[in-house]
Formats: sequence, structure tokens, C-alpha cells
Amino acid sequence: LSAAIRKIGSFDVILCGKQASDGDTAQVGPGISAHLDIPQVTYVKKIREISPGSAKVERMTEEGYDIVETPLPCLFTVVKEINTPRLPSLRGMMKAKSVKVLKWTADDIEANPKLLGLEGSPTRVVKIFTPAPRKGGELLKGDTSDIAKELAELLKDAVI
Repeated sequence: LSAAIRKIGSFDVILCGKQASDGDTAQVGPGISAHLDIPQVTYVKKIREISPGSAKVERMTEEGYDIVETPLPCLFTVVKEINTPRLPSLRGMMKAKSVKVLKWTADDIEANPKLLGLEGSPTRVVKIFTPAPRKGGELLKGDTSDIAKELAELLKDAVI
């Protein structure tokens, strides 16, 4: 993908999804930005502003969101909250049927064949699974000094 982007030429923003559904590893966007040596912002839920040379975005976090300003060119991985999809018009669907999609081969983008496909991948997805649910916690009761001692013992026992 980075070789194809280089072939296209100048750009300001590259948009990628947060993660793929096959390996679910969230590596495509960060990998492209690393190969192109450009900054990236992940989990973007809103693009607030794009001006010459910079962009300001909202990046989702577990606690809410951060506002991040970044130089351009840049790559954003976006979450589903970035947009509310709309149905295409009949005219748009008819037009889409006649669009010629440009197809490039590895030779067309001057990609190194040793870096392509499964053999060229630096990572392997060995197993995908849903982690076991966490067990419920325990409330410590008593006065503050007793709770502190009990907590210290629990933490000491938990260290591997």
C-alpha cells in the first residue's frame, strides 16, 4: 500500500479504518505511516480542522477523547463514529457500475516481491480468541490501616 501511495504522489491525508476484520490487529494504518515516514493519529472520531500544513482531530480514548494537532501529511485511522453512512442515490449506483477501477500490479508500483503477501509479512496472526471474562473483585472492609495492610499483602502475593 505504501508503494502505491508513493506512486500516486503528493497527498495531505491518508484515511484508514481502525482495524481489519480478518486479523483484527490494527496494523495496516500504522504500518503505512511507518513505511512512508509520516505521522499518524489513531482512533480518530472527528476531523475538526484541516489547514495548510496541519490538522486538528478528536482521538477517542477510554475516558472520552483527546484533541490532537498534527502536521501534514499525516495518516489517520478512523473509528465508526467518524461518519453516519447514507444510502447511495439510484443515479450514484448507476454511475458506480460504469466506473473503471485502476488496477496495479507489484511491478506497476515497483514493490519488492520479497516484502509482499504472507511471506513478506513481518507478523503472523497465530490465534484469535475472546479473553475469559474477569472475575469479580473483592471489597476490603475495616479501618484504613487494616485495609492498607491487607492490600499490601494481596499485592505482594500477586507479584510474579
